[in-house]
Amino acid sequence: MSSLRWNVVLWLFAFSAAAPNAWAQRAPLGPRDPHIGYVYPAGGQQGTTLEITVGGQFLDGAGDVLVSGKGVEATVTKHTKPLTQKQINDLRQKVQEARKRAQANRSKPFGQRGDFKSFAKIAEELGVSAEELKTLAELRKQFNDPKRQINPQIAETATLRVTFAPDAEPGEREIRLVTASGLSNPLYFHVGQLPEYQESEPNDKTADTGIDGPLPAIVNGQILPGDVDRFRFQARKGERLVVAASARKLIPYLADAVPGWFQATLGLYDASGKEVAYDDDFRFHPDPVLYYEIPEEGEYVLEIKDAIYRGREDFVYRITLGELPFVANVFPLGGRNGDSTNVELTGWNLPVDKLALDAKDKGPGVHPVSILQNERVVNRVPFAVDDLSECLEQEPNNDAANAQRVKPPLIVNGRIDKPGDWDVFCFECRAGGQIFAEVRARRLNSPLDSVLKLTDASGRQLAVNDDHEDKGAGLTTHHADSRLSVTIPENGLYYLHLGDTQHKGGAAYAYRLHINAQRPDFELRVVPASINAQAGTTVPITVYALRRDGFSDDIELELKDAPPGFTLSGAWVPANQDKVRLTLTVPSTAPDDPISVHLEGRAKIGGREVRRQAVPAEDMMQAFIYRHLVPADDWMVAVTEGRRFRSPLKLLDRDPVKLPAGGTARVRISAPRAPFLDQIQLALSDPPEGIEIKGVTRVAGGVAIDLKADAEKIQPGLKGNLLVNAFIERTFGRAGGTQPGNKRRIPVGTLPAIPFEIVEP
Repeated sequence: MSSLRWNVVLWLFAFSAAAPNAWAQRAPLGPRDPHIGYVYPAGGQQGTTLEITVGGQFLDGAGDVLVSGKGVEATVTKHTKPLTQKQINDLRQKVQEARKRAQANRSKPFGQRGDFKSFAKIAEELGVSAEELKTLAELRKQFNDPKRQINPQIAETATLRVTFAPDAEPGEREIRLVTASGLSNPLYFHVGQLPEYQESEPNDKTADTGIDGPLPAIVNGQILPGDVDRFRFQARKGERLVVAASARKLIPYLADAVPGWFQATLGLYDASGKEVAYDDDFRFHPDPVLYYEIPEEGEYVLEIKDAIYRGREDFVYRITLGELPFVANVFPLGGRNGDSTNVELTGWNLPVDKLALDAKDKGPGVHPVSILQNERVVNRVPFAVDDLSECLEQEPNNDAANAQRVKPPLIVNGRIDKPGDWDVFCFECRAGGQIFAEVRARRLNSPLDSVLKLTDASGRQLAVNDDHEDKGAGLTTHHADSRLSVTIPENGLYYLHLGDTQHKGGAAYAYRLHINAQRPDFELRVVPASINAQAGTTVPITVYALRRDGFSDDIELELKDAPPGFTLSGAWVPANQDKVRLTLTVPSTAPDDPISVHLEGRAKIGGREVRRQAVPAEDMMQAFIYRHLVPADDWMVAVTEGRRFRSPLKLLDRDPVKLPAGGTARVRISAPRAPFLDQIQLALSDPPEGIEIKGVTRVAGGVAIDLKADAEKIQPGLKGNLLVNAFIERTFGRAGGTQPGNKRRIPVGTLPAIPFEIVEP
């Protein structure tokens, strides 16, 4: 990272006469943005009011709650923050002093004691409150409790009072906290329709009797280290019991745990203690689901634990149990836009085994399918809608001799009916043509782990693919769907072979096979889903382009229907790139509440303009290393008050700066006048290797930044955005000490993104 001391006007902040430490306090928080790690319980029943706990970090000033959708109202009633180590040490010293004084008073002869003072009274005189004594006792208890693990990321808690309207739409919502420094990340939160219960500890050896009503019901709990939770309930003979756990579904990824989520297991025991059912996942889904037909009326015990006995406050679960419908499979996995599709359903306790799904008003994409029982929704499964022609696979088609003849472009709906089965399709192609084939199965809830092979009429293999990663499937960890693209060498018949890599099969192993000439397209993800900025400042964001079928051109970005004062800089994704960092500048006057904004991308594809809305997402880490783009419902921006700018900063040149390889180029930015200060430095934030700041000078109406490109490290044709951070460098250490102090960079702000292109000298 290159940097340069800037001895010109402090145009970046334009504060009248602020001390450097004041700038630091008001600087954008960045990594200190409020973060929530769990919500417990992670939902509630329609028509009820309950208290929930949100655990996280940097939650100071938590005063409001945002829940997506309608019908849920929440207020913050309490915020608890752990003591710092210094506060704990100071408190311990005062408590020890209080004990010494109380002991000294008690050890005197009765007539010399004077007025008797209890330990509590002496502690109060020393400035120790009853609440602080209670806190110390709790800390001691946690230290001695093997089931407690202190994690700063979830150490703070906010207590919420949540009210669910009787007609609140059931299903998944997102919840965020609004704090003094902005908006937290979103977490999943559910509106349920069944009676809900919370675990009551201890319930690891003796089963919890909290389920005191009839089934079906929902049980909420948390698993701590080494913990096992057990629940007793009554069941009727012949009852077809479904037990479905939500754990990984609530908190998709844990950054500091392997495999990267709470791996729940379910066990069911009869009255004698015999295990009658067990599950540690449902197919490829980490959350387990049990089905058991009750043989005898009586008492049963349900057990949940982590597979390797880990635990923490963010190991939160919700268990739905009762004689409920559960859709395991649908076939076909999708249908054509504008048509009605007859779908077969399989699962447990289903009132019907066939359903007509009307896609007349549904655009291309994936839509949820559910079954109602007594107006209750239990689980949802995905159903794909596309605008291509469709057909069904026709057996026998297990080899090239019996291949099913098809005419692309189309979608084939089929199944790998039994272990070892192959489905083969043939079609004519002309030399130079481009064939694209893609399987959609795992992304549509099918356990199929597909493999695709393309052969010519002689049986010669031209291409093969097992797994193709789709970054748009942020909740998928094993990308088991196949995809291949081939340029046809000569005229003739060609064969697509589709099978399961593990040689498995059955009625559940369904797929949608897309066979067609490439259809270039793109999707967008914008990160993070919650943006925090002080009024008038600029903050960095990241946009990911998920390019499809060879699309490689520029994508222009723009805000849609944003209030005045919101602007993007560096609003493009350059050709052949999948990721770009840019900046968002917010108004100089803060709105009263966080607002929802929308980002759209547009590009020319095949001579027509294509527009795609960016899906907000959180960049979540799994198990210390893997990263996933987890989609969110809304892209929210919280603007907080601060010292306002006299005027916003703007790039004076709209076109990308042309930076010659081995040369320099100048970028002009408008800036207001301000007192001369010599403490600000500029640094490029993660620039491409070979680009640096050469100099900064004052020019009419603003500031000019001179950029330099090293010809040995960077080649012509590179495009992108440059982000520039401003900071103050301070030295911290004891005055008059012999050892040099530690230097620290105090962030001040970010400039609008600078688009660039490396050109020939």
